[in-house]
Amino acid sequence: MTSMSIETAAVATAASKGRSKPGRFAPNYWPFVIPALIVIATVIVFPWVFTLWMSVNKWTLGQPQIFAGLDNYARLAVDMRFWDSLWHTVLYTSLSVLAPLFLGTLAALIFDAQFPLRGLLRGIFVMPMMATPVAIALVWTMMFHPQLGVLNYLLSFIGIGPQEWIYNQNSVIPSLVLVETWQWTPLVMLIVLGGLAAVPREPYESAEIDGANVWQKFRYLTLPMIAPFLMIAVMIRSIDAVKSFDIIYAMTQGGPGTASETINIYLYNTAFSYYDIGYGSAMAVVFFALIVLLALVLLKARQRANWSDGEAR
Repeated sequence: MTSMSIETAAVATAASKGRSKPGRFAPNYWPFVIPALIVIATVIVFPWVFTLWMSVNKWTLGQPQIFAGLDNYARLAVDMRFWDSLWHTVLYTSLSVLAPLFLGTLAALIFDAQFPLRGLLRGIFVMPMMATPVAIALVWTMMFHPQLGVLNYLLSFIGIGPQEWIYNQNSVIPSLVLVETWQWTPLVMLIVLGGLAAVPREPYESAEIDGANVWQKFRYLTLPMIAPFLMIAVMIRSIDAVKSFDIIYAMTQGGPGTASETINIYLYNTAFSYYDIGYGSAMAVVFFALIVLLALVLLKARQRANWSDGEAR
């Protein structure tokens, strides 16, 4: 037997031994996966399972826990304060999405043009979104003061009388939306600017040759091409606005009365001010279901936006 035959036989023998013990040297990834599963189960799964359990119990802190079945959910169906808070949430979310979307798109179109000090002005424009919500709430609360606030002082120069802003039931939600719009319009601007940077210039040159005006170029060229980016802005703002709590609570705590009480504020008051944990848990479950429904609607709208990578048509 030649040396080459001996080497071939040795390789074959080693290969057969390796096949005879499959998985002997196979890597085991479970030691790395188990800690992540434990964290997910502890932080996400257990709290929601416990919330579901509490929602079917009548439980007020300091009193024994009593199984109530679906009584808490039936109570929600006839609770007018809950339905009012739901309407406030829908109104606040809708205005907090539409206003920054319009103003952010307008700002993006302005800052997309070439003019002196554009970079500096962009940096100044995005500063509001860097501030903390509670600090913003405190500053705007002082600005909204009917007698001492700077906003009424500025309005006096153009002949408009003092406004009650967050101290009036009819104007409290628009006033809160004004704060939300001031803070998050720069975020929409940055998203739309990213879309404008990806828009090719050749269609605009052809449109100018055909005599298209500014509105026609925006309506038939710019808007369709940045539609996916607008949908991203809508999704981000909707998720952020529907769960807004800090600014509302710091400025009005749901007042005056319950005029600005969203579901988040009502849920917080029910669970941590009135200590009705069972009813608050049922409210949290219903609110979570509404958020899931909103997410499905937004994802469907995103698919209809004809995303440029061809995933959805």
